[in-house]
Amino acid sequence: MATAVTLSNKQKQYLKGLAHPLKPVVLLGANGLTEGVMAEIELALTHHELIKIKVPEEERELREQIYATILAHTEATKVQVVGKVLTLYRPSPAAKIQLPRR
Repeated sequence: MATAVTLSNKQKQYLKGLAHPLKPVVLLGANGLTEGVMAEIELALTHHELIKIKVPEEERELREQIYATILAHTEATKVQVVGKVLTLYRPSPAAKIQLPRR
């Protein structure tokens, strides 16, 4: 498996711009981070490359742990976290998003 991509600030800014109008595609429910949710995230990343995940967990430490788990399992790159929404990027073999050069 590939490791997470390292993004330059310029690339992160570009992805934040692309992510701005997006709605979260995965919403963690009352059951938290289940295998089903992880499978959904994998599918969304493969299909879209850039996704948002809403983690409605009130406790900040717990939310951070959930983010870390998602990042470790998907090997995606964290673009940003705004409130309770995590934005992830993982290039797919189709390379739909053309990143600006560093």
